[in-house]
Amino acid sequence: MTEHLYTETALREFTRQVFLAMGCPAGDAELAADVLLQADLTGVDSHGVARLSGYVRLWEKERINPRPQITVVHETPTTATIDGDRGLGLVVAPFAMNLAIEKARTYGSGWVSVKNSNHFGIAGYHSLMAVRQDMIGLSMTNASPLVAPTYSNERLLGTNPICYAFPAGKHAPVVVDMATAAAANGKLEIAQRTGTKIPEGWVQDKDGRISTDPNELKSGGALLPLGSDKAHGSHKGYGLGAAVDIFSAVLSGANYGPWVPPFVAFLEPPADPVGAGIGHFLGAMRVDGFRQVDEYKQHMDNWIDRFSSSTTVDPDKKVIIPGQPEREAETERRANGIPLVVAVANDLHALADRLGLARLT
Repeated sequence: MTEHLYTETALREFTRQVFLAMGCPAGDAELAADVLLQADLTGVDSHGVARLSGYVRLWEKERINPRPQITVVHETPTTATIDGDRGLGLVVAPFAMNLAIEKARTYGSGWVSVKNSNHFGIAGYHSLMAVRQDMIGLSMTNASPLVAPTYSNERLLGTNPICYAFPAGKHAPVVVDMATAAAANGKLEIAQRTGTKIPEGWVQDKDGRISTDPNELKSGGALLPLGSDKAHGSHKGYGLGAAVDIFSAVLSGANYGPWVPPFVAFLEPPADPVGAGIGHFLGAMRVDGFRQVDEYKQHMDNWIDRFSSSTTVDPDKKVIIPGQPEREAETERRANGIPLVVAVANDLHALADRLGLARLT
C-alpha cells in the first residue's frame, strides 16, 4: 500500500483552510480541524481528513450550515437538549460536552442530548474533554443506516459508536471507543481506496451471505452488528447499537433508525423524516462525586498496572489497555508524520483545486 507522509502542521492548516472556505468562523474552523487531526494522529484514519471531502459535499448540498446558531431547547439543572442548527457535528458535539461539563461542575454530572447535527468525528475526542477536568466522559452518536440487525437484511442502524473515557493518575486515560457494528464504515472506505478485501464477518450481501468485498454496501449489502452473527453475539452488538440510537435520537428529537440522513451527499435524506438531523448524547461525571480524586487515580493506576501485567497465551503479546494503541500511534505520528494513502491524498488535492486553495504538501 503506497502512502505519503505529511506533518501534523501541514494537515491541520490545510484542513482549517477548507473549513474557512466553507464559511465557518475562524474558531469553528480551528476546532473542526482539531477533531479531524486527532483522528489521524491516533491512527483512526477512517475518521480523519479522509472524511474532509464528505463534509464539503454536504455543505455544497446545503445540508451543513457552516455558521450554526446552536441553542438549548430544553433544560434542567443536570440535563439539556440542544438544537445544532445543521452545524458540523465537529463543532456541535464539543458545545454539548462543554455544557455537560459545566453542569457536572455544579451538580456532579451533566447529560446533554443533541438533535439537528451532522457527523461528529471520533467519539473519543469529546469524551476526553471531560477527562481533562477530572471527570468521566461519555459520548455517542447515531449515524446513517448501514447495519442490519441480527437476522435482518434491512439496514436499520448506523455504526453508532460509543465512548467511555476514564482519567487516571500516572497513566494515560482509559478510553473505550468503539463502533457497535463489526467495523466502522470508514474502514470499508479505506479498503475501497486501497483495493483490499475486508475480513469475513464485517458485511453481508443483499441476500444475507457473508462477503469480503468492501464495495458490498453499494450493491444493497449491509454492515453486521458487533459479533457478526448470532452464535458470536451479534444480538449484543445490535442491542448496543439500538441503545445508542435511542439515547442519541429518540431522546433528543433527531432522526433514528432508517430515517437518519446519509453522510454521502449523492443520496438524499429520507422524504419522511421523524426528527431533525442526526443525534448525539454526551455526558460528564465528576470523579469526586463518588470518591476522592487522588484515591480514585491511585486505584485506576493499579487497575491499569494489573491488567497490563496479565499473563498471556502468547509470550510475545501483552494485554492492551483500551486507548493504548491510539496513544502509541500518536507518539509515532507526531514524531514521523501522518501517513495518507495515495487515494486520500489525491482526494485532498482535488478538493484544494475545487476550493481554490493551495495543495497539501
